[in-house]
Amino acid sequence: MLSLWPRLEPLLSRVSKPARYIGCEDGAQRPAHRPGDVSWLLVYPDTYEIGLPNQGLQILYEILNERDDAVAERSYAPWTDLEAELRAAGLPLFSVDNHLPAGDFDVIAFNLSAELTYTNVLNCIDLAGVPVRAADRTDWHPLVAIGGHCTYNPEPLADFVDLVVLGDGEEVVGEITAAIAAARSQGRAAVLRRLAGVTGVYVPGLYESCTGEDGRFAGLRPVDAGIPSQIEKRTVASLADWPYPKQQLVPLTEVVHDRLNVEVFRGCTRGCRFCQAGMITRPVRERPAEQVRTMVTEGLRRTGYDEVALTSLSTADYSGIDEVVADIIGCGDNISVSLPSLRVDAFTVGIAAQIQKARRTGLTFAPEAGTWRMRQVINKLISEDDLYAAVESAFSQGWRRVKLYFLIGLPTETDEDTLGIVELARRCVEIGRNYQRSPSVTVSVGGFVPKPFTPFQWFGQNTVAELQRKVALLRTAAASARGVQLRWHDPRATLVEGILSRGDRRLGPVIESVWRNGGTFQEWSEHFRLDLWLDAMADAGVSVDEIVHRHREEHEALPWDHLSAGLHKDFLWQDWRDALAEVGLPDCRWTPCYDCGACTGYGIEHIVASAVPPAGGSQGTAVPVLLRTAVGV
Repeated sequence: MLSLWPRLEPLLSRVSKPARYIGCEDGAQRPAHRPGDVSWLLVYPDTYEIGLPNQGLQILYEILNERDDAVAERSYAPWTDLEAELRAAGLPLFSVDNHLPAGDFDVIAFNLSAELTYTNVLNCIDLAGVPVRAADRTDWHPLVAIGGHCTYNPEPLADFVDLVVLGDGEEVVGEITAAIAAARSQGRAAVLRRLAGVTGVYVPGLYESCTGEDGRFAGLRPVDAGIPSQIEKRTVASLADWPYPKQQLVPLTEVVHDRLNVEVFRGCTRGCRFCQAGMITRPVRERPAEQVRTMVTEGLRRTGYDEVALTSLSTADYSGIDEVVADIIGCGDNISVSLPSLRVDAFTVGIAAQIQKARRTGLTFAPEAGTWRMRQVINKLISEDDLYAAVESAFSQGWRRVKLYFLIGLPTETDEDTLGIVELARRCVEIGRNYQRSPSVTVSVGGFVPKPFTPFQWFGQNTVAELQRKVALLRTAAASARGVQLRWHDPRATLVEGILSRGDRRLGPVIESVWRNGGTFQEWSEHFRLDLWLDAMADAGVSVDEIVHRHREEHEALPWDHLSAGLHKDFLWQDWRDALAEVGLPDCRWTPCYDCGACTGYGIEHIVASAVPPAGGSQGTAVPVLLRTAVGV
């Protein structure tokens, strides 16, 4: 492989933010490519400042480069100015570590965290000099792989990718590497068939889509008997075995979440019905507290950061969180701790007091819905008193601003539920005035998208017009609520997210059409083009109402039925029925097992509390004594 740097460097003076493309970060590697190695190019299909902090990509980057049979480099989607320069100069997409051509790698692997980046995936494949459609690739082309949360319905991208990785990547990347090395001398087809035998790997080209008499999607089936009919996700049993990243990248230019990030646990037991992440990452696996402390102290020493983010889906649920926060604060002067995912019923005065000892970072709580009835529907079982207690803890410890996150367009939502959002925020401001002169509450509102492998996967998403109507209700109500600031996500973008989350292989031509008509960086408001999507849907003969807005039936084929997130489908259906009946299910830490399927067969222990929460208290306020019993092993 020859470096493109001599030809690339002159172009960088003509583009914005050239530091995006030079590499050289603290923690970066410039690996030597040895004969026989399987070479990986790990790509985040968005700009460098969005993609560099991604922990999944950084973890795989380190794990692969520690192997003696692999090598890994990184790339990010070039901004439009550099893309134009590359195409004009005849240069391909490149790695930022050694500036090698993307097409020279054995695998180009994309981390997919957001559906609106799909057209960027096609753009990066094309920039690499690789045929966009998998069927057009030869033995000389790289394999194109995708992983991440979006791959729990990869069908819209099935025409363009060679393999899909489902679930945790730490172990499976080694097995993929070994499979490629063993079979690549036999050609591309042999490699793909071998990969189809790796647990957690889905090869779309080895499955065909079926259509019913009504023209609707009717399921997928393998092309022959040697291919598995269902693909199980990969689950890492113990985070203690994977203390990554050990060398977190420290950027040379401004990026989002520019701080030391340490994952404290993976999974969630809360059971929020709208939350795909909480469903697909089950079961909960906590990182040992001593390992967390080591990763924090070593990370602070190496990076020079003075802010630590303890990441998870609900960080305040981490066992002994108060002690861990206190230890981090004690690591040095002015070290601040950020808890990005805060459950209001687990946030206490004690946590607030610990955090405020150093620089105060932002506090964001997510009630998700404006009324108790609605929170029972979505199984976010936090009361108004829980929220007010958390907000009071924050304001009493010196915070003047709090952010609250809500969803609109949830199943069974009424206008009363929607307007309850502003009422909650107004009351929070009133509480703040007991402690601060000018407290403020920022309400951030997003449109709900029913995601695969959630109880709401059968729900028909609200239309753009309906979401816009609800935003107008909130704007009117917030205008008279002093101290309340309202922000909202564009309902038009929510529609496209729903199309890509819930569609099948008929969306392949739609995505390609949008890309070929200039629709890249669709997650950026200044580039988003709803007209391109609607025109492409019409040209492909695919109905938006059928894909997005209609309620689905219990036994109809779903585009993701051939994949398994470890959850029983009948459990999800019953949870959907419970939602419609406004029946909440308590956190399974405090109850007998609901038999959702998450703990079954992985050799992972199910956590059962030995005592129930104290009477009259929130579930998150008790400290459980945990008994561990093997389930389904």
